[in-house]
Amino acid sequence: MTLLNAIDRFFRHDAFGGILLMVSALAALIVANSALEPWYDGALAAKLSITLNGEGLSKPLFLWINDGLMAVFFFLIGLELKREMLEGKLRNPRDIALPGMAALGGMVLPALIYVAFNWSNPVTANGWAIPAATDIAFALGVLALVGSRAPVTLKFFLLTLAILDDLGAIVIIALFYTADLNTTYLAMAALPLAGLIALNLRGTHRIAPALILGVIMWVLVLKSGVHATLAGVITAFTIPLTDRFGKSPLHALENGLEPYVLYLIVPLFAFANAGVILTGLTVSDLFAPLPLGIAAGLVLGKQLGVFGVTWLMVRAGFARLPQGAGWAHIYGIACLAGIGFTMSLFIGGLSFGDPALMNQVRIGVLAGSILSAVMGYVVLRFAPAQTA
Repeated sequence: MTLLNAIDRFFRHDAFGGILLMVSALAALIVANSALEPWYDGALAAKLSITLNGEGLSKPLFLWINDGLMAVFFFLIGLELKREMLEGKLRNPRDIALPGMAALGGMVLPALIYVAFNWSNPVTANGWAIPAATDIAFALGVLALVGSRAPVTLKFFLLTLAILDDLGAIVIIALFYTADLNTTYLAMAALPLAGLIALNLRGTHRIAPALILGVIMWVLVLKSGVHATLAGVITAFTIPLTDRFGKSPLHALENGLEPYVLYLIVPLFAFANAGVILTGLTVSDLFAPLPLGIAAGLVLGKQLGVFGVTWLMVRAGFARLPQGAGWAHIYGIACLAGIGFTMSLFIGGLSFGDPALMNQVRIGVLAGSILSAVMGYVVLRFAPAQTA
């Protein structure tokens, strides 16, 4: 095998996305605690403005990444959800019963554990949803490192669980993390939405008009106070699965967009959001209610929620384990579900504007996600061989 072939195989490996995320987070940690820290903060705080006659958007680069580029991330999630609902793993209710209930348990238990740690502080209690999320790319990347020792069915179980987890996160953001509403802009956003629906009903094969309308809706939704990333999900659901010529604009857009999201947008988000400042950090800071609630929610809450609900469903006869998988495999997946990272950091940014609190969020998310990743890998790596 030539060096070029080896490099190509590495970049195409399922674990590459997760590895890139880890490298980006590590780079942010190093830069934020080095002589480059002023440059790091200055670059993220730099204002980027797009205005016409004084009207438009003027935001620091940090918010362009979190509100703008992450809308593209949610757009891709929306495309994946629609495809899975129409022709994939979410099409048959029987196939989603077990991972769906496991995902629900894996969102409720971490939130309850977080609230238990932060009940006495109404400010930090607002971050209850931070440990409820699962990072698909990171979790699948760790599972890929296990290789053939993990049954193939585990990947589909984890993928379905993580997709439904993301759907739950989208609903949470829409319901609980929306600022004061500007109904004028929200009403105006209905106009590009109507155009998107019309294009979908016509089965249009041109993607550009839908993307332009989606960008217009994103601006109006951002101005309305509803979090703008939701515009990405709504736009995705209006992309036709099949156009009038029998081709699939949704498949084409998803396949074309996925590498840019996984290998550029998500790592850039990680680099911008994972810069934990360690200067002056003490042991007591690590065990403060906010980071401890997040870490405990991701590690203990996800394991109890995912594994516990799966055990109850199977024991009650409502579902069966994935083919070839045993309880050790399910426990390993429950551990991997505790890798919150991207989505947890994102919800943390919606929960707190105070830089000191966000530093605690980063500590909790990184500690909980890393511990969950290590535990999940070890459990799956040494789990008994596949059952019949």
